[in-house]
Amino acid sequence: MTTPLIEIICVGNELLIGKTLNTNAQWLAKRITILGLKTHRITVVGDSVEEISNALQEAIQRNPRFIIITGGLGPTFDDKTLEGIAKAMKRKLATHDQALKMIEEKYRQYVEQGRMERAELTPHRIKMAKLPEGAKPIFNPVGTAPAVITKHDDVTVLALPGVPSEMEAIFEESVAPLLKEAAGEVTFFETSLGVIGMDESAVAPLIDQVMHDNPYVYIKSHPKGEETVSHIELHLSTTAENTGLAKKRVSKSLIQLSELIQEKGGKVKLVKAKL
Repeated sequence: MTTPLIEIICVGNELLIGKTLNTNAQWLAKRITILGLKTHRITVVGDSVEEISNALQEAIQRNPRFIIITGGLGPTFDDKTLEGIAKAMKRKLATHDQALKMIEEKYRQYVEQGRMERAELTPHRIKMAKLPEGAKPIFNPVGTAPAVITKHDDVTVLALPGVPSEMEAIFEESVAPLLKEAAGEVTFFETSLGVIGMDESAVAPLIDQVMHDNPYVYIKSHPKGEETVSHIELHLSTTAENTGLAKKRVSKSLIQLSELIQEKGGKVKLVKAKL
């Protein structure tokens, strides 16, 4: 089974200077994993056409199934994602009629709601409808700027707004179905095991043994840092062709790992198990 790979590119100077926590990357990575795909790399770049273009070109060369870009789709001078995509793909930017209609309708709604006085399509507003040639807009149910989808050979590039509420709404409505189709029947399953009374160095060889015996299961240790009693959380996860196989793989590893830990004098507690 080959798990489709995804790369995430997050755009914004505010992410690089530490002003804004990159919650979009964490949220996307979790949703991608649950849908049965794999996030291969997360890249953060500033509001620069050159940086966006270079990051996208590098990602395309690694040939993931999807590249998801967040941020930089708005009307202000520093919203440069569409320019970066156009540069990377050597395409021109042009006003897209459907995107422009989406934007115009949004501003009409804002006027009706009393949020603004006029729905005039100013140059800054029209800017959000200037897409790379061959790209298509995706309706934004929460905000103004449409998301954008385009392709480069077998790689699908999706540009989503950086505002979390907008990004999440568009993802669930329009992107998740695409990813689920690519994943097919692949299922992700995870569980966590709490270990008390053993430090990470003592648990490490037990993890190695279980992962050797169960090559489809990935186990990651997370020390909790308690001062008086050593406490580690072990996260077990897998992807499989169906739910039953995924659960079977993790359960087998969990039982083996629990037995090995208890043989060494440690205590275990199941933290969670979910799809």
